[in-house]
Amino acid sequence: MTAGEIFPADMSRRRNSVTDQIKNFILRNDLRPGDLMPTESEICATLNVSRSSVREAIRTLAALDIVEVRHGYGTYVGNLSLAPLVEGLVFRGVLSPEDNFAALREVVEVREALDLAMAGPIVTALTGQNDEQLRALVGTMVDKATRNEAFPEEDLAFHTRLLSYLDNALVGQLVAAFWEVNTVVYPLLGLAPAADMDETAKAHGTMLDAAEAGRIDDYKQAVIDHYLPLRRALQKANARRAEK
Repeated sequence: MTAGEIFPADMSRRRNSVTDQIKNFILRNDLRPGDLMPTESEICATLNVSRSSVREAIRTLAALDIVEVRHGYGTYVGNLSLAPLVEGLVFRGVLSPEDNFAALREVVEVREALDLAMAGPIVTALTGQNDEQLRALVGTMVDKATRNEAFPEEDLAFHTRLLSYLDNALVGQLVAAFWEVNTVVYPLLGLAPAADMDETAKAHGTMLDAAEAGRIDDYKQAVIDHYLPLRRALQKANARRAEK
C-alpha cells in the first residue's frame, strides 16, 4: 500500500485534525483491535503534516485506547476499551469533593438506572435457570458480610455473570466501568464501607431468586434495595461534611 492510498489528500480532509484523519482511516478500512497501522512516515507524507503533529495525535489516540504504540514494533489499533472513561470519571469524582459527593452520587444513579433498564431481558434470560456460579457468589457475599468484610470482587463477578446472559457487550462494559469508578472513588474520598453490607449481599440473592423465578417486579425492587446502603452512606457523608 502506498502512502497515497492510505489517506485521501483532498482539502476537506486537510481541514480535519490529524487525530480525526487517523480515526477516519481506521473506520474506512474496517480495522479491528490489534491490526497494524500505517507508519509515522507514511502518515506524515500523506497528510503533509509535521512529525510532531503526528506524534501528538498518536499520543492523544493512545490515551483514548484507540491506538496502541508497541515500541519497536509499530502502532496498532487499540482495544477500544472504556478505560479512558473510567479514568476521567475517577478524576471527576475526587476533583471537587466539596460538592457534597455529587459526582459519586451520579455514578450510583447511573449504575442503578442501567440495572433497572436491563431488568426485563435479564429476567427473561434467567427464568427457569439454576445458575450455580451466581448462587455461589451470593453465598460468599453473605458470608463475608456476616464477618463485616467487603466483597468487591464477588460483587463485580456477580454483575458480570448476570449481564453475560444478554446479547449486549456494551452494557456489561458500562456496568463494569461504573462499578470500578465507584470502587476507586469511594476510598479516595475517605468514605468508609457501608455499615449495612449485609443488606447489599442479601439483595443479590433476592435478585437471583426473582430472576430465576421470572418475577420482574421483585427483581427491580431487589435492584433498588441493592443500592440503598450505598445511598445511605453517601447521605451520611454529606451530613457530616455539612456539620463541619
